[in-house]
Amino acid sequence: MKICRVSVNDELFFGVLEGLDANGEPGDETVIAILEGHPFNGINPDGRFVRYQDVRLVAPVLPSKIVAIGKNYAAHAAETNLGDVPSEPLMFLKPSTSVIGPGEPIILPWQSELVEHESELAIVIGRVCAEVPKERAHEVIFGFTCANDLTARDLQHSDGQWTRSKSFDTFCPLGPWIETELEWEDVAIQCRVNDELKQDGTSADMVFDVASIIEAVSNVMTLLPGDVILTGSPSGTGPITAGDNVSVTISGIGTLKNPVIDRE
Repeated sequence: MKICRVSVNDELFFGVLEGLDANGEPGDETVIAILEGHPFNGINPDGRFVRYQDVRLVAPVLPSKIVAIGKNYAAHAAETNLGDVPSEPLMFLKPSTSVIGPGEPIILPWQSELVEHESELAIVIGRVCAEVPKERAHEVIFGFTCANDLTARDLQHSDGQWTRSKSFDTFCPLGPWIETELEWEDVAIQCRVNDELKQDGTSADMVFDVASIIEAVSNVMTLLPGDVILTGSPSGTGPITAGDNVSVTISGIGTLKNPVIDRE
């Protein structure tokens, strides 16, 4: 099931995509069944339908926090010269103010001369949880979405820690929707810049898998419904500049697209 969040006449609603084409993508016949409230306490349609073409998709969730896992692909850790792969999941936080949705612009900050894309599989948490053993991790997963963990690489290296480089406004595109039934063990993760393939990896190459990540994060902090965990980026990360168009595609979910602009 694909859960989206849409703007209808300047009001925001969660909804379920229905009538997708043979490739699982929206088409002329696609409609959105509007839900009552948020979907974390159950999928409850309110009886209204809107045409997909008549609404604007926004970020599928606005989390209380975004927990990201660094250096979770060995090849990416090597290409960024950030040290060895850690012996346990390396966590950092991104603020909720960094979230944007599909189609919204990534704004390049004046403080950085090297902003890079990082395509990632994102976990969306479905209920309040803490100290979740990995054998029960599936019980707290609401679904998955695409993410782009934008990074000011020059600041990441010069600061000696990652907060500033990861936290600028617009540095966490999410979307286009949440897929609730993804088999996450081996999904293709790709990033294109101006239609040129830059990243082409698979979740099977993660150092720490989804269940292990949830166990590790929930042993540190309580997770709330709608919280997002970014699971790391495959190799191939690289620079983006104003005028580029960046897309993150994950098999079984869809494609998240964002243009890139300079800060005015």
